[in-house]
Amino acid sequence: MEVDLIFKVAAVGLLAAVINILLQRSGRDEQALMTTIAALVVVLTMLVQKISDLFSMIKSLFHL
Repeated sequence: MEVDLIFKVAAVGLLAAVINILLQRSGRDEQALMTTIAALVVVLTMLVQKISDLFSMIKSLFHL
């Protein structure tokens, strides 16, 4: 596993947490929730791409 991926996920999480706290303190709870969901979608797309690369590597390894 690449260390870069871990740092990217951590950076997105920290940024989303800070934005979420700022929005909640200003009374914009709906926008805070949407920011959290958007960050989750970004992280999941990064992970899905890596899982796709893993499956293609396994496929080429076993000549399928």
